[in-house]
Amino acid sequence: MDLMKKHQQTAEKIEHMLINWGVDSVKVTDNSHLHIGHEGAKSGGGHFAVTVVANQFAGMNRIKRHRMVHQQLSALWDNGRIHALEVDAQTPEEQS
Repeated sequence: MDLMKKHQQTAEKIEHMLINWGVDSVKVTDNSHLHIGHEGAKSGGGHFAVTVVANQFAGMNRIKRHRMVHQQLSALWDNGRIHALEVDAQTPEEQS
């Protein structure tokens, strides 16, 4: 499988995993093409950005929100599908 297809499948899996977690909305962007030649990209793991809107984030600081998102995607970190993840985690009220 070529790397672009692998990253596309990973982006779809990220979206699926976060939606199944119960978030209100999620947007996944594959930024892997911006990191070609980067040492970490050699392993084949992708660079992604996610915007996640969820009530679960209410009352949490930014670090806790990011940890929650990372925990939900732990399988993709563990198997090397994600090398880097930029997280924008908001409540529905903050999104407005």
